[in-house]
Amino acid sequence: MSNKTYIVAELSANHGHKLENALASVHAAKAAGADAIKIQTYTADTITLDCDAEDFQVKSGTMWDGVTLFQLYQQAYTPWEWHKAIFQEAKRVGIDCFSTPFDKTAVDFLEELGNPIYKIASFEITDIPLIKYAASKHKPIVISTGIATMQDIEEALEACYRVGNKDVTVLKCTSAYPAPIEAANLRTMIDMRERFNVKVGLSDHTMGSDVSLAAVALGATMVEKHFILNRSIGGPDAAFSMQQDEFAAMVQSIRNIEKALGEVVYPIAPNTIKGREFSRSLYVSEDMKAGDTITEQNVRSVRPGYSLAPKYLPTILGKQIKSDKKKGERLTLSDIE
Repeated sequence: MSNKTYIVAELSANHGHKLENALASVHAAKAAGADAIKIQTYTADTITLDCDAEDFQVKSGTMWDGVTLFQLYQQAYTPWEWHKAIFQEAKRVGIDCFSTPFDKTAVDFLEELGNPIYKIASFEITDIPLIKYAASKHKPIVISTGIATMQDIEEALEACYRVGNKDVTVLKCTSAYPAPIEAANLRTMIDMRERFNVKVGLSDHTMGSDVSLAAVALGATMVEKHFILNRSIGGPDAAFSMQQDEFAAMVQSIRNIEKALGEVVYPIAPNTIKGREFSRSLYVSEDMKAGDTITEQNVRSVRPGYSLAPKYLPTILGKQIKSDKKKGERLTLSDIE
């Protein structure tokens, strides 16, 4: 498996209902260093009902309180007639493009476009038929866990496995917009990797990049962050989305962290280790004559490290030197009676 974190720019609703903004976002995401740009495939009708009954009003202390679900998704959706152009533009500039489907018709539509990865949104993790249907296309599956119980995650994974799809990445996610840093609980990501034996990552709704960088240091294989050309475009997600310069700075920091993490390396040849010469070794510290007894005064462990290893000092103390030695000369075991 590559040690490179897959970095996803989530376009979401950040196009201001202008196709030119969506296409420009593809270019900006590529320029910022993203590996992929992600969109969402739904309409207000496929995700909810056009209904103003109390159940359908947003009132959970979110930034969208005061509108109905239908009104929210009318504002937020990416028109399906744009999808082909967005996918084609991504291919042209050399960045992956994939989507989050919200029902089976969206999966069918995305299959026609050659969608390479299916992302299951946090709020859809309980929709087992949808997960099973998307997984049945045998593309990599990414599942966010913002509202999920442990049982929800188990059932979602089992839905993928039942149709023979084991290429699943589970994302730690906090379903708040924006999410407070103290709610990130990234240790859960580590636990999910070990508990469910899956690749893990982060869908990050916090402000700034601190949580994403911490996730990479903890082993995230994927990081997803909301992306916008300019927050002045507005929209439901603009306030907690990154602009190109901010996203690019995060990408650079992630790549630096990856360099620092490197690989597991234990050198086996001491002479190949840079700086090894500044370690300690046993040198003659006083002029000695043949037959002199080795003591802690005439042989000492000092820098540099070209001579006999210090671990031999207890062995050679009290033994005799075979030949005359000058202060500063190296020692070998063959010099000792």
